[in-house]
Amino acid sequence: MRKIIVVLLALLVIGLAAAYRYQDALRKYPALHRALSALPGFKAEPMPTPVVAAMPVATPTPLIKIKELPITLPLVDALFFVDAQFVAELKNRLKLGDDLIERLRQAARNDTQSLRESETSEMKATTVTAGQRAADKVSEILGAERAPLFAEFVLQRWQYLGTTEESEGEVAVATATPLGELQPPPGVEPSPSPSPVIAAAGVFVAPLDSRIVVNAPAYRMDIFENGQLVKSYKAAMGVPDFPVPMGLRKATTIIFNPTWTPPDEPWVAAEKVGQKVAAGDKLNPLGVIKIPIGAPLLIHGGKPLAKIGTLASHGCVGLTDRQVQDFAKLLGRIGGAEVTDEELAARAADRKQTKTLKLKQTIPVELRYETILVEDGKLHVYPDVYSRDTNRRENLTTVLNNFGLQLSDLSDAERAQVDAALAAFFVKEEATPSPAAAPLTAAEKVAQRKQTLARDKLAKQFKTAKVAVIEIAALAGKGYPAPQDLDTGVAPKVVSKAVTSNKK
Repeated sequence: MRKIIVVLLALLVIGLAAAYRYQDALRKYPALHRALSALPGFKAEPMPTPVVAAMPVATPTPLIKIKELPITLPLVDALFFVDAQFVAELKNRLKLGDDLIERLRQAARNDTQSLRESETSEMKATTVTAGQRAADKVSEILGAERAPLFAEFVLQRWQYLGTTEESEGEVAVATATPLGELQPPPGVEPSPSPSPVIAAAGVFVAPLDSRIVVNAPAYRMDIFENGQLVKSYKAAMGVPDFPVPMGLRKATTIIFNPTWTPPDEPWVAAEKVGQKVAAGDKLNPLGVIKIPIGAPLLIHGGKPLAKIGTLASHGCVGLTDRQVQDFAKLLGRIGGAEVTDEELAARAADRKQTKTLKLKQTIPVELRYETILVEDGKLHVYPDVYSRDTNRRENLTTVLNNFGLQLSDLSDAERAQVDAALAAFFVKEEATPSPAAAPLTAAEKVAQRKQTLARDKLAKQFKTAKVAVIEIAALAGKGYPAPQDLDTGVAPKVVSKAVTSNKK
C-alpha cells in the first residue's frame, strides 16, 4: 500500500510540474496557444492571465534640483588634445567630415585662446554664457539638428576619459587596486561604502572610507582616511568656461615634475599650443606635482597664492606647490605608497626629472557641487559659481528636511538670515508677493523697509565672505565635518630658535 501511495504522489508531482510548464509555455508563447486552438478536435486551455511582479517601492530620498552643465568650447578644445580617439569617433558616430571637424577644432581653439589668467573672474563670465556661446557656434557649424547630438557625444567622451589613467617618466609601484575593490577591507571600522570608486557617499554625507572629496562652490578639498577627515585644503577651481564637473573619479598615480602639453590650462601663448613643455620650465603651470583624476582633469600644483579660493583653472583643482607636496604625502599614505620629505626635496631639486608613482590602492575622488549644506552644526550657503540654479528655497527646504526640520521650525532671526543668504547668492529674483494682500499701514511700511535694509546689509556681508554661515539651534552637532587642519595656501610661519630663546 505504501508503494502505491508513493507512486501516486510522484505522478501527482509530475503532473503538476507538467501543467505548470504547459501554462508557462502558453504564457510565454501566445503563438503556441493559437496553433493548438486551430487543431481539429483539440480543446486548448484558456489563455492564462499574465502575472505581473510587484515593483519594489523606492525609498524616498532627498533630491537637490540642479541644472546640468552645458558643453563649452574650452572643453571641446581639451578633448581635441587629450582624447586620441575623439576625431575618429566624430567621423564614425556622427559621420562628420574633415572640413566640419576642422571648423569645430578651430572654433574651440579660438575661444580657449580668448581666456587669459589675468582676465579670469567669477564676476566677468558665467557658465551659462559660455554654454550658450558654444551652442550658437556649434549650431552655426553643424546645423540645429546635429548640434545636440554633438553636445551629447562630447559629454559622453568627457565621462569616458574620467576612467582612464595617466603616467609619465619612470614608473614605480605598479600594483594599483582594481576598480571598485573595498577599502579599507571588510571588518575595518568604520565600515566602508559598497564600492568607493563607483558609489558616491551621498548628498550631505561624509564618506566612511578613504577618499578625496572636492566641493567646488566652497573651494575646498578634503582628505578622508578610513572615514576620518584628516586634512582640508583651500583650492582654486575651474573657470566658468571650464567648470569642475560632478561625479566620481579616481586617483591612481602621483606624477612628480610633470611635463605639460597645452591646453591643460587655457592661458598659453598661441605658438605653444600642442607642444610639450618640459618639466621645470617656467612656462609649465602644473608645478612640482600633478595627480591625474581622469583626463583632462588634474589635481596639481603651481598656483600662485592669490588664485587659491578663486575660479582660476582649466577644470582642475589647483594648489600651491607647497600645498600639493603636503597633499602628495597624505595621498601616498592612504594609497599605500609612502612619499617622504626627503623624496619631495630630491624631486624638487631636480625639476627636469619626471617620475610616476603608482598607488597600491585606488583612491576615489568625489567631485561635488553643494551650495546649500549643513556643516559642523551650521547651515552654509555658498555662491552658485557655475549658475546651476541650486540656491533655491525648495533646495533649502530639502536640506532642512533631511535633518528633520521645516522652515517654519526656524526662529524669526534664523529665517531672516536664510532670506539674506538666498538674496545674496540666488542668481535670479525670487519674488513671491501675496496676491490679495491688504494695503500696509504707514507703520507696517516702515517696519518692512527696515527689514529689507537689514536683509540687504547682511546679504552684502555674505557676498563679501563668499559664504553665508547661519547658526540654527536644531542643527547643533549635525552635518558634514568642519575643515580639519585647513591649509589656505599661506605657508606657516617658522619661529627661529634664537627668537624663542630671547623670549625666554
